[in-house]
Amino acid sequence: MSDDSTRPIVIKRKKVIAGGAHGGAWKIAYADFVTAMMAFFLLMWLLGSTAKGDLQGIASFFQNPVKVAQAGGSGSGDATSVLQGGGKDLTRQAGQVKQGDVEARKTTSFSKEAQVEFRRKEQERLEVLKADIQKMIEQSPQLAQFKKQMLLDITSEGLRIQIVDEQNRPMFDSSSADLKPYTRDILRQIGKALNGVSNRISLAGHTDAAQFVGGAQGFSNWELSANRANASRRELVQGGLEDGKVLRVVGLASTVLFDKNDPLNSVNRRISIVVLNQRTEDAILQEEGPESEVANPETVPQGLILPGVAKGTSG
Repeated sequence: MSDDSTRPIVIKRKKVIAGGAHGGAWKIAYADFVTAMMAFFLLMWLLGSTAKGDLQGIASFFQNPVKVAQAGGSGSGDATSVLQGGGKDLTRQAGQVKQGDVEARKTTSFSKEAQVEFRRKEQERLEVLKADIQKMIEQSPQLAQFKKQMLLDITSEGLRIQIVDEQNRPMFDSSSADLKPYTRDILRQIGKALNGVSNRISLAGHTDAAQFVGGAQGFSNWELSANRANASRRELVQGGLEDGKVLRVVGLASTVLFDKNDPLNSVNRRISIVVLNQRTEDAILQEEGPESEVANPETVPQGLILPGVAKGTSG
């Protein structure tokens, strides 16, 4: 027996890798890459063609989807919307949020333009009224002699008419609210002229700094200025001014001096009549009066604002 019969038989199997670098696995990776790129470019297209308002709606949805859903509307829970909360059509130029912004801007712009135009026309009316009163003063023999005592100017609150005392020609009896006869004539003629515009008016009484005996604890310049302001109101109404046109009557004592360098100067004793512009009138009615003759409204005692007249600062 030969030795070959006892030798073990060894079977060698060669491992063969089919395809190698020429296989199809790379195609799958490439398809995934192309799909991702297509999705990316589709996202870029959507972002580029979506209105800013729609983007805000989409952002709002993802930030607080519950709030957007509760708000309702076509952009919330709407099956026809690609992304709920983003509007009806993501490709349109004005989304539901942007459309509201546009309308708000239009309304605001129109409102501002209308306000500017209204104020311009109101300013023109007050200028015309000022010219009419000045003309009335010059043409009236009774008023012409008091021309220097009637001061007219346009302020931020409206047309202001101030009737001031002169040293030898006061408007009221000394320490009294009784008007001189010529003061009655002045106020009554002004009352007729003020009906030429629809604006309401404010009256303020002023005194000089001379104090009454007894000081502020007794009858003082506060009561005197308030009484004189109300006496002037009665004469304006007597002259033909509609009573409903009076918005405010207030006494300011000597807190707002005409001549700050000389508190005892007779010009500090005066009546201030302001034909109010609409902005100031609205501010008074809302009890948010703008800056006026009173530097600190808290210095005016509440009791000096006459009953039945709106509260506020001086005109």
